[in-house]
Amino acid sequence: MTKQLSSPPPAVVAEWLTPFLDYLGNERRYSGYTLRNYRQAFEDFWRWVGTSAPGRGLGALEPRDARDFVIEAQRRFGRRTLHNHVSALRAFYKFWLVREKVARNPFASVPLPRLEKRLPQFLTETQMRDLLAGPQRLLDAGSLDAFTAWRDRLVMELLYGGGLRVSELAGLNYAQVDLENGVARVLGKGRKERLCPLGRVATAVLVKWCTELARATAPGSPVVVTAQHRRLPVRAVQLLLKRYLALAGLPPDLTPHKLRHSYATHLLNAGADLRLVQELLGHASLNTTQIYTHVSTARLKEIYRKAHPRA
Repeated sequence: MTKQLSSPPPAVVAEWLTPFLDYLGNERRYSGYTLRNYRQAFEDFWRWVGTSAPGRGLGALEPRDARDFVIEAQRRFGRRTLHNHVSALRAFYKFWLVREKVARNPFASVPLPRLEKRLPQFLTETQMRDLLAGPQRLLDAGSLDAFTAWRDRLVMELLYGGGLRVSELAGLNYAQVDLENGVARVLGKGRKERLCPLGRVATAVLVKWCTELARATAPGSPVVVTAQHRRLPVRAVQLLLKRYLALAGLPPDLTPHKLRHSYATHLLNAGADLRLVQELLGHASLNTTQIYTHVSTARLKEIYRKAHPRA
């Protein structure tokens, strides 16, 4: 096992990493979460270079070095994490190749282990109804105050009714919401803007929230807030969802993103066009959206198997 070195020295960070991250953040509009992952990939690779290719330097590495790194990294990372790390390093070297700081991109064609195909988890429509009913159940039982109950319901209705990512929900301001038409304008990955129809129920919950419970509804005010009326953080959304999953008897490891998976799957099950769903989700590539067709097909096959006498 290789001896782990410390993090890159400030001079290396200033010369190699900071310009790259500034480009991703300022020009490509990548999120802070993505920038953190790219930084971690670089720091891990830097430590590997120090132990496995000492004295070579980042600018002198060749494709065989990249292959050696992948072989060694497979012992430490799962396949998906490894793919993400290599994607970050490929982008890093592409950035510096364009600026002629390096002569080649060693990760340009490095072979990677095949990713296992995992279908996205989603809730059935009945399970979604049980989940969304949770805040009202607690309110009726007197174990939750009206502010928290309606806030929690609003959170889940927007995630499922609008197909929002949890980061998009947490960053949503009133300026982005058109209550009259039931539409939200959100900033997604890469700071790309899209329109999200919220649906009749989510819009009705939002209207009640705005008119009866929210303290501030100015254009720059956040839509979902804490009891102290500060912007609700992503972590708080994750925690509140766990409460209602337990109440509905659903697996506690389901994340807010699974509500988005459910949104897409239910749309396709009802006959929505794939390209429309792609636009609603804000996917740059149709390939990303097509995974939901596998879910829908699997469900159709299961219905057929149960219902058809010759299945």
